[in-house]
Amino acid sequence: MTVRGAPLIGVTGAFGIYLGLINDKSGDWRKELIQNADYLKSARPTAVNLAILIDEMVRQLADCETKEIACNMAFEEANRMKLREIAWSEAIGDYGCELIEAISRKKNGQPVNILTHCNAGWLACIDWGTATAPIYKAFQKQIPIHVWVDETRPRNQGARLTAWELSQEGVPHTVIPDNAGGHLMQHGVVDLCIVGSDRTTSTGDVANKIGTYLKALAAFDNNIPFYVALPSSSIDFTMKDGIREIPIEQRDAEEVSWMEGKLENGQIGKIRIVNEQSPVANFGFDVTPAKYITGLITERGICKANQEDILSLFPEA
Repeated sequence: MTVRGAPLIGVTGAFGIYLGLINDKSGDWRKELIQNADYLKSARPTAVNLAILIDEMVRQLADCETKEIACNMAFEEANRMKLREIAWSEAIGDYGCELIEAISRKKNGQPVNILTHCNAGWLACIDWGTATAPIYKAFQKQIPIHVWVDETRPRNQGARLTAWELSQEGVPHTVIPDNAGGHLMQHGVVDLCIVGSDRTTSTGDVANKIGTYLKALAAFDNNIPFYVALPSSSIDFTMKDGIREIPIEQRDAEEVSWMEGKLENGQIGKIRIVNEQSPVANFGFDVTPAKYITGLITERGICKANQEDILSLFPEA
């Protein structure tokens, strides 16, 4: 987990292809390219960006006549993908900001309360983020906002990463326990939910950090808009049934059994919170069915979470 966040994972994989080429001493760079691509894609099975960008890299390099040409092209392509992801995230921010502006007008200047889960910020996406991009755009426009930040157990990406990001930008926010979201929605202090995506099917099912599904259910029950912000590199157009088809990563039990953080002496340390005799299950992601999603915020606009509307934005898929 040195690198995490679907868009960042994808771009890192692209640069990994470049690094594999410049360090290749096998004498057969084409064979090594394919082997490295397969190896890198196996690292994170749920986040589809990794496979999409690596496959794109391999296709671009297929016609290179020499290793030197391939190395130069690999660096150029990886950098192009990086800049593309940044541009896509900013576009997502512009489209998503329109949603926040509309709610703000209805609230007559009262803060718009936005709930987000995990970290789909610039730490996960190179810059801007996906779920956070509309928040940053709204804040820049001086729209009054407040963000509820799920802590996001077991790795606490919300508490450790999203809250840190927002504090760096000066965005008003409050960290909450994962199980508090439904309570806040029932009491009318959530206006909008925006989350990211690790893989979205062509029919609008969304795989995201574990716990996203429960937030979507609570939002649906309380008539609160639930949006997913994602670039097209997170859409798997080959899949239709997210629950049956998307591979769900199961992570190390230690992430649940232990917690890491700053100790009283200022040092970073770990403590065990689960007794040694208790088994642990640690699913990294869950799937939210399209029927619970109000819409998808993409770099080409906002659409309903269904195949017809998704393909209307991406007809080339």
